[in-house]
Amino acid sequence: MKQGDACQGETKDMVARFDHCECARLLGMVVRETWPGGARIAMTAEGKRNPNGVVHGGAIFSLADQAFGLAANTGPVRQVAVSATITYLSPARGDLEAVAEQVSETEQHSLFLVRVYDGKRLVATFDGVGIKEKRAKGARSRPSLGEDIPLKTG
Repeated sequence: MKQGDACQGETKDMVARFDHCECARLLGMVVRETWPGGARIAMTAEGKRNPNGVVHGGAIFSLADQAFGLAANTGPVRQVAVSATITYLSPARGDLEAVAEQVSETEQHSLFLVRVYDGKRLVATFDGVGIKEKRAKGARSRPSLGEDIPLKTG
C-alpha cells in the first residue's frame, strides 16, 4: 500500500466520522466533498430558523465549525481548534453550504477560511485556527476521535 492510499483511507474514515457524529446528524449536515486542507458541507435550513424566520446564527456557526474541523483533518497531521470567529453578512433563509479552505500555516498552526452560502449568496465568513498535534516518534499517524490528545506541559 502506498502512502497516498493510506492517507485516502484515513480521509474516508474521517469523512465518515464527521458525517455520522451526533451534532452533524442532529443538524442535518452532509459532507459533499473533501480535498487536502479543504471541505464542503451542506445543511438544510428546515428546523433551524429563529423567531425572525431566518436560519439561526448558532446553526450557521455550527456548520462553519464542522467544515473547519473536517478541513483541518483531511491532511497528514491531525489538528484541533484553538480559536474561531464568524462574521454574519446577511440573513440566510435557504439550505446552506460551507466551504472551508486552509489559507496559511506555520509549523504549529493552520489558518482556515470558511465561506457559508445560501445558494450563491455569501451569508457568513468564519476564520478558524487549528493547532497541529505533536506525536511521539513511532506513533500512528492519527489517534482515533475520542482519544485524548496529549498536551505539552512544562
